[in-house]
Amino acid sequence: MGQGRVVSAAEQSLGVLIRKLESIASLSPQERQALTGLSVTVRTLSAGQDIVRDADRTTQCCLVVQGWTGRYKLLTRGRRQIFSFHVPGDIPDLESLFRPVMDHSVATLTKATVAFIPHESLRELIAAHPGLAAVFWRSTLIDGAVFRAWMLGLGRRSAFEHMAHLFCELYLKLRAVGLAGDGRCPLPITQVDLGDALGLSNVHVNRVLQVLRGQKLISLHSSTLVIEDWPALVRISEFDPEYLGLEKLVAT
Repeated sequence: MGQGRVVSAAEQSLGVLIRKLESIASLSPQERQALTGLSVTVRTLSAGQDIVRDADRTTQCCLVVQGWTGRYKLLTRGRRQIFSFHVPGDIPDLESLFRPVMDHSVATLTKATVAFIPHESLRELIAAHPGLAAVFWRSTLIDGAVFRAWMLGLGRRSAFEHMAHLFCELYLKLRAVGLAGDGRCPLPITQVDLGDALGLSNVHVNRVLQVLRGQKLISLHSSTLVIEDWPALVRISEFDPEYLGLEKLVAT
Protein backbone atom coordinates (compact mmCIF):
# COMPACT_ATOMS: atom_id res chain seq x y z
CA MET A 1 0.00 0.00 0.00
CA GLY A 2 1.46 3.38 -1.01
CA GLN A 3 2.05 6.09 1.52
CA GLY A 4 0.00 9.32 1.44
CA ARG A 5 1.46 12.61 0.32
CA VAL A 6 3.60 14.38 2.91
CA VAL A 7 1.96 17.64 3.96
CA SER A 8 4.37 20.58 4.20
CA ALA A 9 4.60 22.90 7.20
CA ALA A 10 3.09 25.69 5.10
CA GLU A 11 0.10 23.53 4.13
CA GLN A 12 -0.42 22.51 7.74
CA SER A 13 -0.30 26.15 8.79
CA LEU A 14 -2.87 27.24 6.25
CA GLY A 15 -5.09 24.32 7.20
CA VAL A 16 -5.12 25.69 10.76
CA LEU A 17 -6.10 29.13 9.43
CA ILE A 18 -8.93 27.68 7.35
CA ARG A 19 -10.26 25.75 10.34
CA LYS A 20 -10.27 28.92 12.43
CA LEU A 21 -12.00 31.04 9.78
CA GLU A 22 -14.63 28.35 9.28
CA SER A 23 -15.41 28.53 13.00
CA ILE A 24 -16.68 32.11 12.50
CA ALA A 25 -17.91 32.12 8.87
CA SER A 26 -18.75 29.88 5.93
CA LEU A 27 -16.10 29.57 3.22
CA SER A 28 -16.70 28.54 -0.37
CA PRO A 29 -14.49 25.87 -2.00
CA GLN A 30 -12.91 28.66 -4.08
CA GLU A 31 -12.11 30.67 -0.94
CA ARG A 32 -10.56 27.68 0.80
CA GLN A 33 -8.45 27.00 -2.29
CA ALA A 34 -7.34 30.64 -2.43
CA LEU A 35 -6.25 30.54 1.20
CA THR A 36 -4.00 27.55 0.48
CA GLY A 37 -2.12 29.74 -2.01
CA LEU A 38 -0.95 32.25 0.59
CA SER A 39 2.80 32.67 0.90
CA VAL A 40 4.00 31.78 4.42
CA THR A 41 7.25 31.27 6.30
CA VAL A 42 6.98 28.91 9.26
CA ARG A 43 9.13 29.22 12.40
CA THR A 44 9.17 27.57 15.81
CA LEU A 45 9.86 29.89 18.75
CA SER A 46 10.55 29.27 22.41
CA ALA A 47 8.35 30.65 25.18
CA GLY A 48 8.82 34.31 26.05
CA GLN A 49 9.98 35.48 22.61
CA ASP A 50 8.62 38.66 21.07
CA ILE A 51 7.13 38.06 17.63
CA VAL A 52 6.62 41.75 16.98
CA ARG A 53 7.39 44.67 19.30
CA ASP A 54 5.70 47.90 20.25
CA ALA A 55 6.59 50.63 17.69
CA ASP A 56 7.81 48.13 15.08
CA ARG A 57 6.87 48.86 11.46
CA THR A 58 5.69 45.54 10.10
CA THR A 59 5.43 44.02 6.63
CA GLN A 60 3.85 40.70 7.63
CA CYS A 61 1.24 39.17 9.92
CA CYS A 62 1.77 36.16 12.17
CA LEU A 63 -0.54 33.16 12.26
CA VAL A 64 -0.45 31.01 15.39
CA VAL A 65 -0.09 27.38 14.27
CA GLN A 66 0.78 25.66 17.56
CA GLY A 67 1.11 26.95 21.10
CA TRP A 68 -0.18 30.17 22.67
CA THR A 69 0.72 33.81 22.17
CA GLY A 70 -0.45 37.03 23.78
CA ARG A 71 -0.74 40.73 23.02
CA TYR A 72 0.75 42.91 25.72
CA LYS A 73 2.20 46.26 26.69
CA LEU A 74 4.86 47.06 29.28
CA LEU A 75 4.64 49.85 31.85
CA THR A 76 7.45 51.17 34.02
CA ARG A 77 9.41 48.72 36.18
CA GLY A 78 8.47 45.94 33.79
CA ARG A 79 4.79 45.79 34.71
CA ARG A 80 2.94 43.94 31.95
CA GLN A 81 -0.69 44.02 30.85
CA ILE A 82 -1.79 41.18 28.58
CA PHE A 83 -4.67 42.28 26.34
CA SER A 84 -5.58 38.93 24.82
CA PHE A 85 -4.56 35.28 24.55
CA HIS A 86 -4.20 33.76 21.08
CA VAL A 87 -4.44 30.09 20.17
CA PRO A 88 -3.91 28.13 16.93
CA GLY A 89 -5.68 29.73 13.98
CA ASP A 90 -5.52 33.27 15.37
CA ILE A 91 -3.72 36.13 13.62
CA PRO A 92 -3.06 38.44 16.59
CA ASP A 93 -1.58 41.26 14.50
CA LEU A 94 -4.01 41.19 11.58
CA GLU A 95 -4.68 44.90 12.09
CA SER A 96 -1.09 45.59 11.03
CA LEU A 97 -2.24 45.02 7.47
CA PHE A 98 -3.70 48.54 7.61
CA ARG A 99 -1.93 49.92 10.72
CA PRO A 100 1.66 48.81 10.16
CA VAL A 101 3.18 50.62 13.16
CA MET A 102 2.50 48.50 16.25
CA ASP A 103 1.13 50.10 19.42
CA HIS A 104 1.71 46.93 21.47
CA SER A 105 3.81 43.77 21.37
CA VAL A 106 2.94 40.16 20.55
CA ALA A 107 4.92 37.38 22.25
CA THR A 108 4.89 33.63 22.67
CA LEU A 109 3.55 32.46 26.04
CA THR A 110 4.56 28.85 25.35
CA LYS A 111 6.77 27.20 22.79
CA ALA A 112 4.94 28.03 19.58
CA THR A 113 4.96 27.52 15.85
CA VAL A 114 3.99 30.62 13.89
CA ALA A 115 3.57 31.26 10.18
CA PHE A 116 4.47 34.70 8.83
CA ILE A 117 2.24 35.94 6.00
CA PRO A 118 3.50 38.93 3.97
CA HIS A 119 1.09 41.87 3.91
CA GLU A 120 1.32 41.95 0.12
CA SER A 121 0.13 38.35 -0.12
CA LEU A 122 -2.86 39.11 2.11
CA ARG A 123 -3.71 42.27 0.18
CA GLU A 124 -3.71 40.37 -3.11
CA LEU A 125 -5.91 37.68 -1.57
CA ILE A 126 -8.60 40.02 -0.26
CA ALA A 127 -8.57 42.11 -3.45
CA ALA A 128 -9.28 38.99 -5.50
CA HIS A 129 -11.78 37.51 -3.02
CA PRO A 130 -14.06 40.12 -1.39
CA GLY A 131 -15.77 37.36 0.59
CA LEU A 132 -12.51 36.61 2.36
CA ALA A 133 -12.01 40.31 3.03
CA ALA A 134 -15.37 40.23 4.82
CA VAL A 135 -14.32 37.16 6.84
CA PHE A 136 -11.08 38.82 7.99
CA TRP A 137 -13.06 41.96 8.85
CA ARG A 138 -15.44 39.81 10.89
CA SER A 139 -12.43 38.36 12.70
CA THR A 140 -11.18 41.82 13.68
CA LEU A 141 -14.66 42.80 14.86
CA ILE A 142 -14.76 39.70 17.06
CA ASP A 143 -11.38 40.73 18.48
CA GLY A 144 -12.95 44.08 19.37
CA ALA A 145 -15.84 42.30 21.09
CA VAL A 146 -13.37 40.22 23.10
CA PHE A 147 -11.55 43.39 24.17
CA ARG A 148 -14.85 44.85 25.42
CA ALA A 149 -15.60 41.67 27.37
CA TRP A 150 -12.15 41.82 28.98
CA MET A 151 -12.58 45.52 29.77
CA LEU A 152 -15.87 44.79 31.51
CA GLY A 153 -14.15 42.05 33.49
CA LEU A 154 -11.29 44.31 34.55
CA GLY A 155 -13.60 47.15 35.49
CA ARG A 156 -16.73 45.61 36.96
CA ARG A 157 -16.40 41.87 37.61
CA SER A 158 -14.87 40.44 40.73
CA ALA A 159 -11.63 38.49 40.26
CA PHE A 160 -13.62 35.29 40.77
CA GLU A 161 -16.19 36.22 38.12
CA HIS A 162 -13.56 37.50 35.72
CA MET A 163 -11.49 34.31 35.84
CA ALA A 164 -14.60 32.16 35.46
CA HIS A 165 -15.60 34.21 32.40
CA LEU A 166 -12.12 33.86 30.89
CA PHE A 167 -12.18 30.08 31.30
CA CYS A 168 -15.57 29.90 29.56
CA GLU A 169 -14.19 32.02 26.69
CA LEU A 170 -11.02 29.98 26.26
CA TYR A 171 -12.89 26.68 26.35
CA LEU A 172 -15.30 27.67 23.59
CA LYS A 173 -12.56 29.22 21.42
CA LEU A 174 -10.48 26.07 21.68
CA ARG A 175 -13.39 23.73 21.12
CA ALA A 176 -14.41 25.65 17.99
CA VAL A 177 -11.08 24.74 16.37
CA GLY A 178 -11.02 21.15 17.60
CA LEU A 179 -8.63 21.61 20.54
CA ALA A 180 -11.07 21.02 23.40
CA GLY A 181 -14.01 18.81 24.25
CA ASP A 182 -15.78 16.89 27.01
CA GLY A 183 -15.17 19.77 29.39
CA ARG A 184 -11.37 19.62 28.96
CA CYS A 185 -9.03 22.08 27.24
CA PRO A 186 -5.32 22.90 27.36
CA LEU A 187 -4.24 25.68 29.71
CA PRO A 188 -0.45 25.82 29.22
CA ILE A 189 0.02 29.37 30.47
CA THR A 190 1.44 30.28 33.88
CA GLN A 191 -0.29 31.89 36.85
CA VAL A 192 1.83 34.97 36.12
CA ASP A 193 0.31 35.13 32.63
CA LEU A 194 -3.18 34.82 34.09
CA GLY A 195 -2.41 37.56 36.58
CA ASP A 196 -1.08 39.90 33.88
CA ALA A 197 -4.26 39.34 31.87
CA LEU A 198 -6.67 39.72 34.80
CA GLY A 199 -4.83 42.52 36.60
CA LEU A 200 -4.12 40.33 39.65
CA SER A 201 -1.06 39.44 41.68
CA ASN A 202 0.24 35.88 41.54
CA VAL A 203 -0.99 35.35 45.12
CA HIS A 204 -4.49 36.58 44.20
CA VAL A 205 -4.59 34.32 41.12
CA ASN A 206 -3.72 31.33 43.29
CA ARG A 207 -6.46 32.21 45.79
CA VAL A 208 -9.12 32.54 43.07
CA LEU A 209 -8.07 29.22 41.53
CA GLN A 210 -8.41 27.60 44.95
CA VAL A 211 -11.94 28.97 45.31
CA LEU A 212 -12.93 27.77 41.83
CA ARG A 213 -11.56 24.32 42.65
CA GLY A 214 -13.07 24.34 46.13
CA GLN A 215 -16.53 25.01 44.71
CA LYS A 216 -15.98 22.13 42.26
CA LEU A 217 -16.33 24.41 39.24
CA ILE A 218 -12.99 23.49 37.70
CA SER A 219 -9.93 21.34 38.25
CA LEU A 220 -6.42 21.60 36.82
CA HIS A 221 -4.33 18.62 35.74
CA SER A 222 -0.93 18.91 34.02
CA SER A 223 -1.66 22.14 32.11
CA THR A 224 -5.20 20.96 31.35
CA LEU A 225 -8.30 22.83 32.49
CA VAL A 226 -11.25 20.61 33.36
CA ILE A 227 -14.60 22.34 33.66
CA GLU A 228 -16.51 20.34 36.25
CA ASP A 229 -19.74 22.38 36.25
CA TRP A 230 -20.30 24.33 33.02
CA PRO A 231 -23.81 25.66 33.86
CA ALA A 232 -22.60 27.02 37.20
CA LEU A 233 -19.48 28.59 35.66
CA VAL A 234 -21.64 30.30 33.01
CA ARG A 235 -24.14 31.52 35.62
CA ILE A 236 -21.52 32.87 38.01
CA SER A 237 -19.64 34.80 35.31
CA GLU A 238 -22.78 35.90 33.40
CA PHE A 239 -21.13 34.45 30.31
CA ASP A 240 -22.91 35.04 27.00
CA PRO A 241 -20.95 33.49 24.10
CA GLU A 242 -22.52 35.62 21.37
CA TYR A 243 -19.56 38.04 21.40
CA LEU A 244 -17.26 35.24 20.17
CA GLY A 245 -19.12 35.16 16.84
CA LEU A 246 -18.92 31.39 16.51
CA GLU A 247 -20.82 29.76 13.66
CA LYS A 248 -21.92 26.91 15.91
CA LEU A 249 -22.19 27.65 19.61
CA VAL A 250 -21.08 24.67 21.65
CA ALA A 251 -21.24 23.72 25.29
CA THR A 252 -19.25 21.12 27.16
